[in-house]
Amino acid sequence: MTQLMGRPILEAPGELGGRPALADLLAGVRTALVGLAVVGVPVLGLWVVTPDADDGAAAATRLAGVLWLLGHGAPVLRGAADAPLTVTPLLLGALAVVRLHRAGAGVAARRGLRSRWGGPVALWAGYCAVAVVVALHCAGAGLFRSRVVWDVLVVALVAALATAAGVRSAGTPVAGSLLDRLPPPYRPAGAAPVVRAAASAAGAGLVAAGGVLVAVSAVLDAMAGGGRGMALLGGGPAALLGLSLLSLVLLPNALVWGAAYALGPGFAVGSGTVVSPAGTALGPVPDFPLFALLPDDGPGGWRWVVLVLPLLAGVVPAVLLGRAAAGLRGPAGGDRPGPWPPAATVAAALATALVVGAAAVLSGWLSGGALAGGRMVRLGPVPWWTGLAAAGWVVLVAVPGALLVRHRVLGAADRRAAGRQAADRGPAAGRGAYARLARRARRGALGLRARTYALVLRLSGRAGGASLDLDEGLREGLDERPGRGLAD
Repeated sequence: MTQLMGRPILEAPGELGGRPALADLLAGVRTALVGLAVVGVPVLGLWVVTPDADDGAAAATRLAGVLWLLGHGAPVLRGAADAPLTVTPLLLGALAVVRLHRAGAGVAARRGLRSRWGGPVALWAGYCAVAVVVALHCAGAGLFRSRVVWDVLVVALVAALATAAGVRSAGTPVAGSLLDRLPPPYRPAGAAPVVRAAASAAGAGLVAAGGVLVAVSAVLDAMAGGGRGMALLGGGPAALLGLSLLSLVLLPNALVWGAAYALGPGFAVGSGTVVSPAGTALGPVPDFPLFALLPDDGPGGWRWVVLVLPLLAGVVPAVLLGRAAAGLRGPAGGDRPGPWPPAATVAAALATALVVGAAAVLSGWLSGGALAGGRMVRLGPVPWWTGLAAAGWVVLVAVPGALLVRHRVLGAADRRAAGRQAADRGPAAGRGAYARLARRARRGALGLRARTYALVLRLSGRAGGASLDLDEGLREGLDERPGRGLAD
């Protein structure tokens, strides 16, 4: 009895009942349910506080399930006309990907390398099982409906990619990269982590540029009296809270749209519309607080100044690449590689631009889509134009910037090395010069004293020709032993 009472009822994951696969399956279910709860609790809370809610709790849970599916990029249907809804709330998607990544890394760390993919497959299967249940629940009648097969496939793909990334991050890093396969003049040694850091810095800079535009637009709208945004917030506390939560969920989408605006291509809010620094052409837009921040129709004018933001976003990647090209950055605990040739520096900058462009294409595609049928079938930036603009701005700034930083750092290093060599060589050289001068002066003084002594002997008549011998002897002695005096 004592042994039974002391035994834990639920053991740690990976040891549940001696069946690790079951524990990993339950870990996948738990990961999906936690993400679903993040969406479902606010929705159910709004349904509770809404005084005139006509729908029941089933409709509220169905709405929470639809939002959870949309967060994975799964398309759903809207209204009686089955209009497509494909705009992905990037905040919900980021939460889902992060949780799957961490769960995959945790399962891989517990399982070890002997069964590297056994645990992650069970984790993925548990997550997909919840997705099937959610999709079936949301397939009933209502304002929003899921497309069961298509939605489950999309969720399964996202779960597989995020889990695989987590497993890979927990294992041994892959040695080498595509840059290491370039010919020697174009091969930057150990450039993969530097390229990742530079691409992350460039992406963060572009997102920050989008955030600056959204914040400035909000301030200008508030200074103008609120306009359309204030009119939307008069529906009571429940409506205000609901619009605020929905705006928060879609705020990353707005940041991506702002970044596309700063890059130049801009974005669309309906078919036949454009919002870019060159000008804005809008028609009727849905009543939503974020849409109230859109600029008015007309030419761009002073808005062309936003093109400075991508230039600023490329400064940090240029500095990182330039310092790495000068050999100031190496693997942790290892020797620093030598400086990269200029061609290798350009290759690393181009690789950074390609990574940033690919991320911009994916972000632009996920952040936009269809909001309804008809005119609202096209929202957001054009992915390919956004990716090309992002890569082009990075190339424009990072390539010359990295070369300039590399040149300045190497020049400063050469000047410091030359200064150290001069400092090491200068005192010894000075001592040698002073010693030669002192030696010559001493030899001259000794010779003068010898000639004076010989002249005295010659005038006294005591030495005669012996004085000449003494003079010659002294001279020979001085030539052979210049450092010694007459007393010797």
